[in-house]
Amino acid sequence: QVQLVESGGGLVQTGGSLRLSCAASGGTFSSRTMGWFRQAPEKEREFVAAIGWGGNTRYADSVKGRFAISRENAKNTVSLQMNSLKPEDTAVYYCAATPAYSATYDFWGQGTQVTVSS
Repeated sequence: QVQLVESGGGLVQTGGSLRLSCAASGGTFSSRTMGWFRQAPEKEREFVAAIGWGGNTRYADSVKGRFAISRENAKNTVSLQMNSLKPEDTAVYYCAATPAYSATYDFWGQGTQVTVSS
């Protein structure tokens, strides 16, 4: 069983930065695709960024050029550096993981709140 614990959320002003981290336990971290998703109030959960086991990255158009995802396999962690934050980035951010060498996110963290004030 994989457990994911997010940290690093908080309140920041427009244009500011935050760095989210996700610590994973259980299973083989290096063989999983890791992703970040977010859900704003009264909206559906949406994809933000992902990093594959080979290090390839993918981003939602809304965050390209502002967010950067990275992973450190030796520490079983994945991070999301968020720069130039906007009020529309306000949401609960969730870390997610796939089973080994899979494309479906089966494991989810509890989420961390990010609030960007205008």
